[in-house]
Amino acid sequence: MAGLRTTAEADLSFILEDGAMGFGWPITLKDPTGTTANFTGYSGDISAMFDPDTGVPVSGQLAHVALRLSSLNAVPFELPRGVADESSKPWVVTFDDIDGTARTFKIKNSDPDFTLGVVVCILEVYEDA
Repeated sequence: MAGLRTTAEADLSFILEDGAMGFGWPITLKDPTGTTANFTGYSGDISAMFDPDTGVPVSGQLAHVALRLSSLNAVPFELPRGVADESSKPWVVTFDDIDGTARTFKIKNSDPDFTLGVVVCILEVYEDA
């Protein structure tokens, strides 16, 4: 059944995965078993945030990626998620910043939207020991 939801998911290919006219940016995803796949999606790494109680700017970091679920399923790849157990291997995300410097993060949590077909992953800095 085609409808607005189907059209919106198809539009994600342009919005999230088109590197020339959309927000597409190369993103590497590694699952806890070590399997790696390359995707194109939306990424962000913002270091200035606002305190929600006071509205005052504070120093912090908010890193995230957004990927199409259909692209993850095509690999096939499981739905990425945060791994709470610190002794277990996490899902790892790597992408370059605008200057070409590689940034590596682990997934803190993921918020899939099964209606639209996208997953947003909130990240935190990760250094493989």
